[in-house]
Amino acid sequence: MDEERIGLVPAAGKGLRLGLPYPKELYPIIRENRYKPVAQFVLDDLVCSGIRHVVFVINDTKHQLIGYLGDGRRFGANISYVVQDQRGVENGAASPGLANALDSAFHLTRGKTVFFGMPDTIMSPDGIFAQLQNSADAADDVVLGLFSTVNPEKFGMVRVARDDKVVEIVDKPQRTDLNHMWGCIMWRNRFTEHLHSCVSNGMSDFAAILNDAIAAGMKVRGVLIAGGTYQDLGTYDEILKLDQTLRQP
Repeated sequence: MDEERIGLVPAAGKGLRLGLPYPKELYPIIRENRYKPVAQFVLDDLVCSGIRHVVFVINDTKHQLIGYLGDGRRFGANISYVVQDQRGVENGAASPGLANALDSAFHLTRGKTVFFGMPDTIMSPDGIFAQLQNSADAADDVVLGLFSTVNPEKFGMVRVARDDKVVEIVDKPQRTDLNHMWGCIMWRNRFTEHLHSCVSNGMSDFAAILNDAIAAGMKVRGVLIAGGTYQDLGTYDEILKLDQTLRQP
């Protein structure tokens, strides 16, 4: 029997770089005179791909995000919220880290096929998560959605063998020969358990956890999203670039 599918969106960061008076996930994207917050893009893509249960991992200040998304019914989904434990955050860090955020939903994701995307990104074309699922075979533990980038220093870069097997994740390298970064991920329960074990043992670097999974013999594959684009709106520079693109006739 196929595992139940679940979407996972980590939105527990405090967005300190932007300094907005509202959660960065609600940053307004205006298209065709209609408002759409940036976090709705990943939600819509999950729903477009047939995923009906989506978990948002939040911190205890994200009341406005909950107010907008609600229970998810008006978006065609059932949304659950997990409040990430922020204890242990030091030196002005925005959150305890991506791996910890993802593992915060362990009680909901365990035993399921997980589709993970970021809440401050816009990916195209529609149905990317369906592409990941359709390209996966029964032996795949993790499938990375790959996008081309000219800014490797901002992303997790992926080294792939000829058979699409991922052999290494290189996180935010200043210099590299790699051209593709991961932008979204599908994984099965073996990796969910691996992630939980790593976090429980004090690992917090998500790239290191992925590399550890590869070293442990898990089947990790990369799928290049044909014609895919990936926009990360985590800084004002990136938001400005998007705004300029939208203003072009």
